[in-house]
Parts: sequence; C-alpha cells; structure tokens
Amino acid sequence: MHAVLDDGGGAGAAGAAGLNRAVKESLRDLGAQLSLLNHSVGTRLDLKAADLECLDLITRHGPLSPSALARRAGLHPATMTGILDRLEHGGWIERGRDPADRRGVVVQATRGRAAEILRLYLIDSGMNTALDQICAEYDDTGLQLLAGFLHRTADAARTAAEKLTAS
Repeated sequence: MHAVLDDGGGAGAAGAAGLNRAVKESLRDLGAQLSLLNHSVGTRLDLKAADLECLDLITRHGPLSPSALARRAGLHPATMTGILDRLEHGGWIERGRDPADRRGVVVQATRGRAAEILRLYLIDSGMNTALDQICAEYDDTGLQLLAGFLHRTADAARTAAEKLTAS
C-alpha cells in the first residue's frame, strides 16, 4: 500500500498526529507484507500477481464479464484478455455464455480450485492461525472497530484509485 504516505509533521510529533503517522506506516508495511505473501502464493501456483488478483475478484464477485472484471481490477481490456487466457489455460476459470445476454461472455472460478489457494494462504503459510491469535486478543467492540477501519480504508483506496483512473 505504497499510496498511504505521511503528508507532513515533525518526526517527534506526539499525540494524534504521531498516531496518525504510525497507522499510515503500519498500513504501508501491511501492504508490502501482503504483497510478498501474494507473490509467494502466486509463485507456488505459477500465477502472476495480476492473475491472482483477478482470480480473487472472480471468486468474490463472479461470474463477471471480462469488461466488468477489467473495471474492477483497473486494467485495460486487452491486458485482461491475456490474464483470462492464462487463468483458463491453468484451469482456474471457465468462460461461458452470460445467462442474461446469450451473446455475452462471463468468467467464473472453476469449482474446487479455490481450496488450493486457501490452503496456501490460510494453512501452509500459517496466516490463518496467526490471524486467529491476533483476533483473540480483542473483544467484540475492538474487532468491530478494526473491521470498520479496514473497510473504510479499503473504500478510501478504491475511491482514490478511481479518481486517478478517471484523470
């Protein structure tokens, strides 16, 4: 999450400004570490970062048309064609006719393949156990606060990306 940058203030600033910077720095570190985890998972599965991201979007929001997927991923449609070709060749997705418009195409994740990815992220890497241990340190109120913060941060990143894409 390279985009979460500190926009000023002294290095020794205390209080809210210092905590604000600490949160932003933690988000940058989280983004870098998740990127490394994604790279490791992608390497194991012979998937590029963009392939893995698109597969995640298809799994969470599919079936999707290639153009809708390109918009969600912020990618050019020509780039999306290559990604979908690789994912289909690897047996990760299937293309089919759009039930709402038989002339259109939708892509969906191949049944059963998601378990391979989940195993790497959640079990083999130890991430699931680590997250369970971290969450166990918070009560319901704390977890609600964290979930809300992360959701709002994701929304802010989405809005920022859309703003940059539009300009």
